[in-house]
Amino acid sequence: MSARKDRRLARFERAVSENSPALLTYFARRTDPTFDAADLLADTLLTLWKKAHVLPAADEEIRPWMFGIARNVLLHHRRSAARRHALADRLRSQLSAEPTAGFADSDAFDELHDALSSLDQIDQEIITLLHWDGLSLNEIARALGLKDGTIRSRYHRARTRLRGQLTDAEYVGDGR
Repeated sequence: MSARKDRRLARFERAVSENSPALLTYFARRTDPTFDAADLLADTLLTLWKKAHVLPAADEEIRPWMFGIARNVLLHHRRSAARRHALADRLRSQLSAEPTAGFADSDAFDELHDALSSLDQIDQEIITLLHWDGLSLNEIARALGLKDGTIRSRYHRARTRLRGQLTDAEYVGDGR
């Protein structure tokens, strides 16, 4: 490594060491919850490292440069959070306005829910993805990362167990 690169790296490391506590405080004062400040500092340090090759030549310009990058990281964080909250609000609104498809009404389908809960987790997932979410067995295999044949055989066994339990509960299904 050249002497020039060594000096630049030493300046960069010194600047990070000297300014990291102030940057953490900067984020802590501007975030809620405040523990996000540590993540934002980490993102800032990563960005600073990537931009170390453009470290200002004058020592008195390094601190404002670092805070400028920190500000951009914070603004990006806030925009991302706003988008996440807006999406969550839209989804909550949509879910409250539209009835849930499938057998979500627990009162009307207690026997079905009880029978489903007796299956192991993967079998429950196969049954619900197929009948509630409309995925094909091939799509379910891809979603669960299992072989098509495994999904088909597990579905057949799970369906047979469900039918048996529901028949015992005096439930007559459509035979699927």
